[in-house]
Amino acid sequence: MSLSLSTTLNRQILQLSAAFFSAAALSACQPSSTDKPDKTAQVWSCTTEQTPFSYSACRIDSQALTGDRYQLKLFWQDANKQTLLTFDKLIDSLPSTQSLSLAVNAGMYNDSYAPIGYTVIEGQEKRALNLKEGGGNFHLLPNGVLWWDKSGKIQITESQALDDLIKDDRAQPWYATQSGPMLVIDNEIHPKFNPDSQSLKFRNGVGVCSDGSMQLVNSEEPVSFYQFAELFKEDLHCPNALFLDGGIASALYAPSIDKHDKKQMGVMIGLVDTQ
Repeated sequence: MSLSLSTTLNRQILQLSAAFFSAAALSACQPSSTDKPDKTAQVWSCTTEQTPFSYSACRIDSQALTGDRYQLKLFWQDANKQTLLTFDKLIDSLPSTQSLSLAVNAGMYNDSYAPIGYTVIEGQEKRALNLKEGGGNFHLLPNGVLWWDKSGKIQITESQALDDLIKDDRAQPWYATQSGPMLVIDNEIHPKFNPDSQSLKFRNGVGVCSDGSMQLVNSEEPVSFYQFAELFKEDLHCPNALFLDGGIASALYAPSIDKHDKKQMGVMIGLVDTQ
């Protein structure tokens, strides 16, 4: 073999080797279209945190409710008008094509586990908007309503303001649950909360945050209203947040972080996954 032919062959071998290793490196760093991550698996998450106090939180991104896979719903009664009461019964009531990703208790309820505030389920008003004055946390005004329309846009609105919107046909809730007090109102902590309060209880609530996400939070230790509201305002960046309930009524179902309360409750908020 001539020297020139040998040199040419060696160059071709080197070029092929370089191309092979370049392609291998590219495939390792850039997954093919068939290996793209499933973005739907990232639109919600639940975590446990230790600061500023111990709490569990489930975050639902705004885009989670715009597709066909996930639905945020309120649950209260089964097909026979019997109150579901527990997460287990809620799970049993779902069709085989659906599963429950996470759930919490919704608004406050009476001795019969019926909601005491405004409740709308699939466009049907179950309880009228409650604008009465009274005692207890619910009537620590202003209180508010967590609601969303058919488009899936989640909002928290002060109760009187929502009443005006509904009367003017500017709000058409598909789901709604009323509770109180508001924790954060237009980026301000409820004016009646005392930063030095020693009234510490387990609490849970919901916030609609500046990025459009929804945060469902259960405190894992007793906290004051002010501490709880400050978490939503300062740490979670939620300009509007609503107290749901506390003490024995505070419940969370989040199997991804090993949470499954067995308590009885009235209306429940649940994120349903349809496969």
